[in-house]
Order: sequence, then structure tokens, then C-alpha cells
Amino acid sequence: MLTGREAVARTGIDAVALKPAECDVSRAAALPVDRVTIDYEGREHLPDAETLADVADETELYVTTPVRVDGFDPLGDDSLVDRIPDAARRVLVAGHGAYLSEAESSRAVAPRLGAARRDAPDAWVGTEGVERVALAAGGTQFELLSRSTDRDVRALRAAGFDGELAVYAPTVLTDDEDAVLDAVGAYVSRRRPVARALPDGDGADDAPPTDASATGRTREVLSAAARDFALVGSPDTVRERVADLREAGVDHVVGYPARGIDEFLS
Repeated sequence: MLTGREAVARTGIDAVALKPAECDVSRAAALPVDRVTIDYEGREHLPDAETLADVADETELYVTTPVRVDGFDPLGDDSLVDRIPDAARRVLVAGHGAYLSEAESSRAVAPRLGAARRDAPDAWVGTEGVERVALAAGGTQFELLSRSTDRDVRALRAAGFDGELAVYAPTVLTDDEDAVLDAVGAYVSRRRPVARALPDGDGADDAPPTDASATGRTREVLSAAARDFALVGSPDTVRERVADLREAGVDHVVGYPARGIDEFLS
């Protein structure tokens, strides 16, 4: 029986993404990877400068910074950038609407990504929703895993893109279908192709469940989608998927412990 650390190491994942609203990010040093990314979940959850510096001392640290958010806006208030230690690198993203005010959501992404890349030329650039803008900005392209990732990466490589490509995926190291759906069912249900394929409920308040209690067609769609949009299964199964991504041309695979950091550390 593999320990959590042994299981993660076996998968071939080379980076782990942590959500500061869910765990103590200072535990990052105990993970069996050298590279760690810290997601942005709102200003109130951004770790303080001392914590970030401590993590950067122990790992190769990347911090997600939405360029439209006050505090990380290179064309406005960028006061939070000072909290990121010099040893860390940034992941530049447009920013999820859940963490943006109405004013922030209205800000143009393209000029801000460009300005932020000039300030942080070694930053990764998140592509979700702004693929062409991200590619124009340059840098390591940071994509969410999808059913078309392999094809898209091969196309980029065939077209001559020789920059680095990183892929982010929720990760569940088990074959237990109920555990998989509890961990990533809600996440995959929000991906556009999956949302279109799911059966409709009787109304907004009566949508079919997306967790382990899902049944019938809903469960079939979610189970298939979990394999397309997440890394799911035994460590060996995930290792095979990671190997496929690398063969397609992916440089870095970033796993988010969808069942909590303890699964990667137990």
C-alpha cells in the first residue's frame, strides 16, 4: 500500500496546486514535488509575505495573480505584488469572476497581461478564457486539462510553438467512483461541454446532483468527464495519462489535490 507521498511521486506529476482557503499552504514543503503553485481565492485568503517567503525557501513557488484585481493590476493598484518574494514566480491570469468586483470585471485583460509580462517576464500565463491573448503575451502557457488538450498541444507544437506548456488538473488518486464524483463532480459539471451534455433538472432549484448521489445519465456523463477534465484513478493510471500529456508536448503537469492536501501527504 503506497503512502500519499509515494502515490503522488509515482504519478509523475511535477507540481502541486494549493488553495489557501482549503489548507495551510505552509505544508507545501512536505509535498513530494519541488514546484508548488498557490491559487488566488480572494484577497482575504492571500497568504502573508512571511508565509510566502517561507514556502519559497523550501520549494519553487508560483503565485497566481489576477491582473484585473486591485493589488495585482499593473495599470492601477499593484500594491499586493510586494507581498510576493523575489524567489517566487507569478502565474498571470485574467481572474475568475467569483473573485472580481463589478469594476474589476470590466477591465480589459490584454493590456494588463502585456504589462504584467513586462514586469514579470518569467511568469506563467493562464489561458482560460483568453487563449489568444495569453499566447500573444508569451511565456509558459498554463492551461486547464480538457478532452482536447492532447490535440491542442500537438497543434501548437506542429505550428512551431517552442515555449513551455503547463497543464492544471484536479487530481483524485482512487478508482472509487463515489469518491471521484464527490471530489470533482461539481467541477467537471461546470465545464461547458459537460454542462451541455448533462440532463436538465425541473428548474434551477432542482438540478440533478453532481456528487456520489448522481444516477443514470447524469452519473454517466460526469464519470466520463472526470477522466477528460481531471486526473483520476490509481497512481499507475494517472501516470499513464501524465505520460500521454508529456508525449503530446506538455512540459509541466500541475495536480490539485481535489480531496484535500492530506491525500498527497498521508
